[in-house]
Amino acid sequence: MIEPDVVVVAAGPGPSLALPAGATVIAADGGLDRALALGLQVDVVVGDLDSVSPVAFAAAAEGGSRVSRHPAAKDATDLELALDEALALGARRVLVVASAEGRLDHLLASLLLLGSERYATLEPDALVGSALTHVVRGSRTLTGTVGELVSLLAVGGRATGIVTVGLEYPLAGETLEVGSSRGVSNVFASAEPRITVENGVVLAVRPSPVRQRLC
Repeated sequence: MIEPDVVVVAAGPGPSLALPAGATVIAADGGLDRALALGLQVDVVVGDLDSVSPVAFAAAAEGGSRVSRHPAAKDATDLELALDEALALGARRVLVVASAEGRLDHLLASLLLLGSERYATLEPDALVGSALTHVVRGSRTLTGTVGELVSLLAVGGRATGIVTVGLEYPLAGETLEVGSSRGVSNVFASAEPRITVENGVVLAVRPSPVRQRLC
């Protein structure tokens, strides 16, 4: 079960979702339109606001959303600015809701961003289209369905001392190199597998989780 302190909604289309209640909601620029379409009350809007529809912006202003406007010429994506806002709010667990459509470079940058040392104090999860990704530093227990696919990918450098419990192809104190496909297409052998990483960061990517309800 994912119980975030903050939900960050990025721009782009995606499936209908039932998201956990009670979290602070940050819209990353055009993510405001999707957040409102999902029925979320947006607390903060962050970005240069170049892709927010006038209707959505008016609705957010009427609803009391705080706006953190940045110049168009900036050194960070709107998602990075939103994650910085989550840090400033003292968040511990963050769920990013993003689209699998659009620019490939933005998608890759977003996934790499989640594993950045800058956000080491966060425990990020990301729903990208219908794929669910967890950042694993130390240990994490996932919740899913036996038979579900999961791929383990090292980011930011080699990940060592990896131990898995409850996966069909177990790792026992092993190493994943950046760029290696060794961790691709593992399988849930338990509904709650556990992944432990001694050093480094691993993305646990679930390409098609059975459940779209995260709460």
